[in-house]
Amino acid sequence: MHTHDVFNQVPDIVPFDNSRNPALIEGLHREGAGWAEAEVRELGALAGGFAAQEWGRVANDHPPVLHTHDRYGHRVDEVEFHPYWHNLMEVAVAHGLHGSPWRDDRPGAHAARAAKFYTWGIADAGHMCPISMTYAVVPALRHNRELSEKFEPLLASNVYDYGLREPSGKAGLIAGMSMTEKQGGSDVRANTTTATPQSDGTYRIVGHKWFTSAPMSDMFLTLAQAPGGLSCFLLPRVLPDGSRNPLRLQRLKDKLGNKSNASSEIEYENATGWLVGAEGAGVKTIIEMVNMTRLDCVIGSATGMRAGVVHAVHHARHRKAFGADLIDQPAMRNVLADLVVESEAATTVMMRLAGATDRAGADLAEAALRRIALAVTKYWVCKRAPAHAAEALECLGGNGYVEDSGMPRLYREAPLMSIWEGSGNVAALDALRAMARQPESVEAFFGEVSQARGANRHLDTAIDRIGKELTDFADIEYRARRVVELMALVLQGAQLVRHGDPAVADAFCATRFGGDWGIAFGTLPTGIDTEAILRRAYVA
Repeated sequence: MHTHDVFNQVPDIVPFDNSRNPALIEGLHREGAGWAEAEVRELGALAGGFAAQEWGRVANDHPPVLHTHDRYGHRVDEVEFHPYWHNLMEVAVAHGLHGSPWRDDRPGAHAARAAKFYTWGIADAGHMCPISMTYAVVPALRHNRELSEKFEPLLASNVYDYGLREPSGKAGLIAGMSMTEKQGGSDVRANTTTATPQSDGTYRIVGHKWFTSAPMSDMFLTLAQAPGGLSCFLLPRVLPDGSRNPLRLQRLKDKLGNKSNASSEIEYENATGWLVGAEGAGVKTIIEMVNMTRLDCVIGSATGMRAGVVHAVHHARHRKAFGADLIDQPAMRNVLADLVVESEAATTVMMRLAGATDRAGADLAEAALRRIALAVTKYWVCKRAPAHAAEALECLGGNGYVEDSGMPRLYREAPLMSIWEGSGNVAALDALRAMARQPESVEAFFGEVSQARGANRHLDTAIDRIGKELTDFADIEYRARRVVELMALVLQGAQLVRHGDPAVADAFCATRFGGDWGIAFGTLPTGIDTEAILRRAYVA
């Protein structure tokens, strides 16, 4: 045998069909968006194809570069992206991942968009940030009818029209959000940016924003202190007269992951902004954008889990160890099945949240459920992603620790969704706030999970535990994570018991509620149908 013969190495997973995902397709139909299946499957083939996978890899290996000035010393504030970034954006926009529900009145439009976002996101996570923010800006922008009527059609356009031009003259727009400041972080009411009214109805904005992702977007929603209090404003990069709005890019953040996406500090040097909503109602106005992006945080984490499962299972199916295929080794089957269970729980609840988003406008119960379910799910699913990514990487052994495998990129990406739009404590406390201010959300939550009663005794016991936890208000903030974690698990368990694969549901309830589980992934009890579970992760 020659020393350079290659054997017992795993074949490249690419190309693969990322829509070959039972939990996703089942959820798509269940939430009333079966009409989008063909497009979801088209995106699945594209996302797992050679071109898209290469676009994502190269866009992360060659991150964006900031140019503050041109060669002559003129201020330009431009970010240069690798061309593959624009390829990724073009596909996402063409398929409406950024705004299709705002121009499509079919039932299930948000669920369809969620499934497409999830399916395409496996190509690259970074470019999904401006896609998500563009999707989320529309509900907030509707607080200013004139601005909404002017820009909403362009924000929902399926044309990716990159370049620095006056927004109303473009064929399509991308929007961003700029909230946090260096002295306050998540405490946005501590913002010091000021907004001074002008005689023409605009405001003069002065301040420094600590995190502004996708600074090449055409426009941004931002928060600033107006005479009437903290308010929300729309700031375009180019003003109606064609001049540059002075949004100065100070630097790009050197981040742990999400490398393909530019995240920046921006300074407003007497920038021009238009009020969105009433003065003093800034948080109330922009929270509608935040809630939409929180949904995408859940989708993004679920996408990462699916990617980890797909790569880990593929590796185990094609690698031999100790005389057998790795996937047939009992210890590895346990690990892989546990990872699949976690992934399917995330995917199933993600689709339920997207469906609630579709129905919330006409159904008060669905709106109330969405309010509480989004908060608890954002906390838990996003919190689980890093541990899931680490275990999936470990399934590949040393090969998974090497950049070529793509697993380190997945691992570095995983913590972001738990930080974006409010890290763990913020999300957990927001869930408590929702229950206190909107008691109907608690009623809606129990109405939802109680539909699964009687199907699994462990789940029934967990539902009863939540009831007890919520009647005890002593030290409730101290217990916030514990309460919200249990609520998120019960919501996932209820969805799986009612709609999921029986083997997955049984494994989830036995471990997450029955206590027959260790601390690490791969500690499922005996008697679990691992074969049925693992088959749901085959994509090639």
